[in-house]
Amino acid sequence: MKYPTPADIAEMKARGHDPITIEEAERKSKRWTSAQEVCRVIESAFAGVTLGNGVGLQEAQGLDDYAGAETCAAYRSNDEKNDWHSISGKALRRCSSSLSFFDAEGMRFHLPAYLIADLRGEYGFGMVFCLTQTGDYDRYFRLLSDAQRGAVRAFLLHLLDDRDYEFDRPHILRALDEYWTEN
Repeated sequence: MKYPTPADIAEMKARGHDPITIEEAERKSKRWTSAQEVCRVIESAFAGVTLGNGVGLQEAQGLDDYAGAETCAAYRSNDEKNDWHSISGKALRRCSSSLSFFDAEGMRFHLPAYLIADLRGEYGFGMVFCLTQTGDYDRYFRLLSDAQRGAVRAFLLHLLDDRDYEFDRPHILRALDEYWTEN
């Protein structure tokens, strides 16, 4: 999801975009402000989280590709382990299937990078399915603190009001009610 920033709208006006396009961008821009607040909540909740012994981003791709232990170890040696902020949106897009191959520690480390990239329009695949359609929440999310679970809840609540997620609304509501509950 990419929300137009105030600078984007100013540029659209300067370039002479039609009024209907600008009006739609201004409507979506209100979502940008909300997305920035959710990013701050995520940043705060996941501050200082490291990978530890969890499955790394490229290592998870190796698992997806049925790579051997030696290959996965080589992938892991190149994985970011200390600062999830340094994982680019491009790397997350390239490793989109990694979400299904993380262990709980790997998910805790990578989740904020995916969520923020999604909110900034840098991910491109969306996080709703991962957060609402898993049959085994505890496998992936059991290590999340209350603050981290709250950050995921804030992310889902943000999407709940987005027209682009109308189809996902029942899944989001169910996940909020059954798993991503308030503390």
